Amino acid sequence: MNAKIEFLYLSEPDTVAAGVNDAPRCVEVAEEVFRLLTQGDYLMGGPNHNSHGIGIIFPKETRFPNMPVAGPDRRFFAMPAYLGGRFDCCGQKWYGSNQANAKKGLPRSILTVMLNDKDTGAPLCLMSANLLSAARTGAVPGVAVRYLAPRAAETLAVLGCGPINKACMVHTLTQAKGVRKVVCYDLFLEKAQALADWVATTCGLEAAASPDLQETLGEADLVTIAASRLKPLELKDAWLKPGALVMLSGPAFGDRDFWTRNRIILDHIELHEAYVEEAVASGDKEGYYRSVIGGPIYRLIDEGVLPGLRDFTSIGQVILGEKEGRRSEQEKTIFIACGMAVFDVGWAYEVYRTAQRNHIGQNLLLWNEPAIG
Repeated sequence: MNAKIEFLYLSEPDTVAAGVNDAPRCVEVAEEVFRLLTQGDYLMGGPNHNSHGIGIIFPKETRFPNMPVAGPDRRFFAMPAYLGGRFDCCGQKWYGSNQANAKKGLPRSILTVMLNDKDTGAPLCLMSANLLSAARTGAVPGVAVRYLAPRAAETLAVLGCGPINKACMVHTLTQAKGVRKVVCYDLFLEKAQALADWVATTCGLEAAASPDLQETLGEADLVTIAASRLKPLELKDAWLKPGALVMLSGPAFGDRDFWTRNRIILDHIELHEAYVEEAVASGDKEGYYRSVIGGPIYRLIDEGVLPGLRDFTSIGQVILGEKEGRRSEQEKTIFIACGMAVFDVGWAYEVYRTAQRNHIGQNLLLWNEPAIG
């Protein structure tokens, strides 16, 4: 019996060659993953099989000289999952994050994904995952646009102009064919202007940087939000245009009307239930709520202002035709997406198979024969 194990390694340039930036295809795969999620053909971490992942959160103080201490966006996180259907494999995204990386010329987070055989545990592929993670994050609101956007959407607002929301914008534009104008807003106007210039040059659309959040929202049919976690945006329902679709891929605060007067669609109800369970177990439920995208609705559920999570609609239920999508052109909709490892596994598998077919990447040896039988 041959016990030799090799696995494929894909550098970041390799993933580009294997199509990691193929936005239309990534949206298709993300919809496929949503179908499997809603049908139940998946597993994620934790005893509830729905945890976002498990992290190392550093203490504020330590008596050990080399132990890291807390800082802005400083953490390590492991996000494991099994995804069924044609994917039928296990995988994990692993990343470290530190806001101070920018001073070293590095991205805030440095990510990898490992895919494994579901039966033996043998590695199949290890790949660079910064581009992959951005793509799968962007593809999720792309799916939301496909099912929830107003028919006559012409203006897209981008709130937060970093690389993640740029990916959200790119994937959104693959589905919103009627968009003619993109308005960019950021706490730093120069970042908004840089993205607006990129949109005008690369996408051939009218684009502008805006210093006024209320004005930006007032003209937007579609809104994608992935802004700073350190200073979340504060939104008001009255600022939204009738019929607007607001897609949260990052945290934002809203007034009570923002959450109670508009329809809320979730990415996956069971994920949000897991977040609430973890918030309770943490011993600091309010602090936990402040740190996650769905926190404002969990708080309103606890207060009895909103119904329980099982009364909400998920995008997967809309995709499968179990619940309605957009119900009128005037209905304002808030879509909340928190990020799930199954999307990393799904898109990583697609990139891996493309790389195999096109002989991209290099094989690495795990062993010819295992030293321990």
